Amino acid sequence: MVKFAPKLTFGPEIADWQARINTERMRRYRAERAKTMMRKHGIPALLEAVPANIRYLTALRGYEYPMVRYVLFFAEGEPVMYEHDGWYHQMPDQAPWIKEWRPARAWLTGAPGIEASQDEAKQFAADIRGDLQARGLLGEKLALGGFDGIGREALVAAGIKNIVDSRAMMLEARSIKNEDEINCLKIAAAIVEGVWHRVWEVCRPGIKDTALGTTAATAGNEYGAEIAVPGGWRTGPTTFDRGFHQAARIMQVGDLVYGSLCGLTYMGYRTCTYRTFIVARKPNDKEKGWYKKVLDRVSAIIEEIKPGKTTADAAKHFPPASTWGYKEECEVLASEVGHGIGMGGPGGNYDIPIINRQWSLKYPQTFEEGMAIAVECREGEHRVGGVRLENMVVVTKDGAEIIDHFPRDEILVAPR
Repeated sequence: MVKFAPKLTFGPEIADWQARINTERMRRYRAERAKTMMRKHGIPALLEAVPANIRYLTALRGYEYPMVRYVLFFAEGEPVMYEHDGWYHQMPDQAPWIKEWRPARAWLTGAPGIEASQDEAKQFAADIRGDLQARGLLGEKLALGGFDGIGREALVAAGIKNIVDSRAMMLEARSIKNEDEINCLKIAAAIVEGVWHRVWEVCRPGIKDTALGTTAATAGNEYGAEIAVPGGWRTGPTTFDRGFHQAARIMQVGDLVYGSLCGLTYMGYRTCTYRTFIVARKPNDKEKGWYKKVLDRVSAIIEEIKPGKTTADAAKHFPPASTWGYKEECEVLASEVGHGIGMGGPGGNYDIPIINRQWSLKYPQTFEEGMAIAVECREGEHRVGGVRLENMVVVTKDGAEIIDHFPRDEILVAPR
């Protein structure tokens, strides 16, 4: 039987009278874990432009346009933050834990034209070369993340040739959370519960699916989300198999409805949940049967998630893609899956580990205490309707605990 995590005794605000999220401890933990991974892989320097990874390494939140800001992070010593535009002038006195600041050079993904972009990238590479040389690291391995070919070519032309990709290392670093990170996810999950309730309240005939997105975003902002997303809302005949969404379709009596509150964020930590509603009537036996399959499958997978067990143990509970008449497992890649969650970026909320039949049976990953994972499944019939469920769990020494407490045991009938 699945277990739910204990609820927090505090909210998102700070207090002097109660131990809550300790942001300083969280900053230190993340930076030291990244340094540990760098030492493990023999990487003395990391040049990172992925916004989620910048935040993980530095605790800085900023403009999320690609490659307009980046950090030069070291396995030994203090990082150098290359910050964008006004943030460069605003942030040094706001983030005193960062000691060295530089203005970032950016070529706006090539918009100024190739010659201007290459010239700016040449200056960017000279800056990086100077900082590496000053620390005796020129010629050593440099992990690079989030840069395009223009940036990489400029670094090589500047004599920085021992370049490796940073993504695998950063995924490994982010995979194990400390108690503060897990509590951030729990607060995000609590905010999501309020958003689900608001969406449930407005599901009725005559409402367009786009209105659900507006309701979700408004509620998320009201309840304290750092980033509140409208979610991918599907209704009626568009609910199976999951695909296009928010087509301004008008909901009707008997429609199945589900949405993805994936990417609602608190302190950089992102949710990933689904729930299913039905509009103005009770579900019939066929719909109840679909949902029972989904609920049993999600629960069986969660019960397998324990330290020392592997994604192969959990993945055996997913049916093969042929169950739905599909030829390859890639046809259900993001629909029948478990995936790590945490400080992922937009469109990148897939962290270590991944649980599915496509990879896990052949290439299993081991569950560890401190991982956070979302498990999602679906059932239905093409152009008739479908149901979905996704739960977020944290891995404790005794197994997985669900952290999103919104009802999951049945299809919820929306108010009439």
